[in-house]
Amino acid sequence: MSETRKIAAILVADVVGYSRLAGADEDRILARLRALRSDLIDPTIAVHNGRVVKRTGDGSLIEFRSVVDAVRCAIEVQSAMLERNAGVPQDRRIEFRIGIHLGDVVEESDGDLMGDGVNIASRLEGIAKPGAICLSEDAYRQVKARLDLPPTDLGATQLKNIAEPIRVYSLQVGIVAQAEPAIPETSTSAEPSVLPPAGKPSIAVLAFNNMSGDAEQEYFSDGISEDIITDLSRLSELHVIARNSSFVYKKAAVSVPEVARALGVRYVLEGSVRKAGNRVRVTAQLIDASNGGHVWAGRFDRDLVDIFAVQDEITQEIVAALKLKLTVGDKDRLAQGRAVNVEAYEFYLRARERASAHSRNGNIAARNLATAALALDPGYVAANALISFTHVLDYVNAWSPDPEGSLRIGRELAQQAVEMAEEQPNGHFALVVASMWSRQMDRARAEVKRGLALAPNSVDLHMAKAHMQIFSGDPVDALETLDAVMRLDPHYPEVLLQFRAEALFSLGEYQQAIDVINQRLERNPQSETAYALLASCYGHLGRPEESRLAWEHALQINPDFSVERRRRVLPFRNPNDFERRVEGLRKAGLTV
Repeated sequence: MSETRKIAAILVADVVGYSRLAGADEDRILARLRALRSDLIDPTIAVHNGRVVKRTGDGSLIEFRSVVDAVRCAIEVQSAMLERNAGVPQDRRIEFRIGIHLGDVVEESDGDLMGDGVNIASRLEGIAKPGAICLSEDAYRQVKARLDLPPTDLGATQLKNIAEPIRVYSLQVGIVAQAEPAIPETSTSAEPSVLPPAGKPSIAVLAFNNMSGDAEQEYFSDGISEDIITDLSRLSELHVIARNSSFVYKKAAVSVPEVARALGVRYVLEGSVRKAGNRVRVTAQLIDASNGGHVWAGRFDRDLVDIFAVQDEITQEIVAALKLKLTVGDKDRLAQGRAVNVEAYEFYLRARERASAHSRNGNIAARNLATAALALDPGYVAANALISFTHVLDYVNAWSPDPEGSLRIGRELAQQAVEMAEEQPNGHFALVVASMWSRQMDRARAEVKRGLALAPNSVDLHMAKAHMQIFSGDPVDALETLDAVMRLDPHYPEVLLQFRAEALFSLGEYQQAIDVINQRLERNPQSETAYALLASCYGHLGRPEESRLAWEHALQINPDFSVERRRRVLPFRNPNDFERRVEGLRKAGLTV
């Protein structure tokens, strides 16, 4: 019999307490194992390029092309088992332990593998806890930069019948992480409480894990998560945390209870998306953070064209699980249709991702992608609204050779989006922004009212409302609106602090405005608008040296910063509101 030596990634798995389970009901356990292999384990192995070398009753020996593939496969299986075991009594659960090693093996002519590489993987499996994955140091070295789960270093471990101790790392899916969460710090100085409103169930939707084995598909799993947030945000009886805050925890080593406490919510939805060819698998689980229990869990294996139905089903399951009493308006909003052209949807998801960069190149790319989506689906309101928004950004940031023309196009497209589907909040948001920058404040106010009636939890609409209130001369109302934003988005973007400082400036609260601007500059030291407002605040307080220093910073960041252009573009209803900003600079002796 011929044999070949090679280096291979080896995964060994078995069922914890199999003898006990089989002794209690052998037929039942065998049937459950067969079902798991056919609809979970074997398909997952195939997706990650694995080869089942052999099975030994409840155990499996699997070879992978790389350790990365082996670990991704193991994590997906263990995550799926968490869902499947939800609600199952402890003594009837099927739980796997897994060992993974990268090492020397001997492949025989019949495909069987033998040697130290196999022996070490087998011993690693033997010391793994239920639901855990143990990696040798050689395996861990290959994947440590790619892990989303926090590893536990078990140190040098003497494995049975292995001569030298081996350093072992353990990954435990679904267990509270000990590592500090990699989340941004936010100062609370001069900020209001961010506690959610009492009397409403509160939920955060975490970014679904991309299980496709292709980092380029991240936009798709993010898009699914964001669309679920958007759907839930339409419900008046639910407090929904904004994408900006829940996505902070995307790669963080942090537990669900920690996320819930940080965001001030009781319920957390997490899941995964695997897209392969024309098939998609979405898993989701709703967790009650007060006790760690699973309120609901589901898995959806569908054709890609059914992805919209999956999103609708997840939303309906959450509504049912939380026993929400929907108003007639809520029911109508949930029944609204969405795009049915999957290719157009993918173009739109990419466009939305590029637009979030808020840069000239990102804006151009977003518009091109959204235009491609519209070409495939001319009735795609969200794509039309996004194109409108990119044109308005061209006007605001002087990214277009014809800013006035860009604003006009943006306004026309936003109006078109609302006419295409009056019940879609995207169009109203676009029209709020286009109307505001066109100095049509009454129209903007009417559109924001209609938009928030359709999507009460929309942070975009609340932010647009606050901006409009500042320009309209209603700074007190703007501060109240910003308080609402901070409850919906505890990890709010730093531009909110600019809005807050602008409102405080309008009230003549210059020192408070300075405190808030400094908070923004801690998060974004490259904001010329923050430094310009800071300079005006110092001027009004009779601190000319500090004013001049702040103004110099603004011009260093943007040598083309123009007070005249801002006077022409910023849509203050009362021109004196802007002139007071210029007056602060002149009080400091600055020539502007």
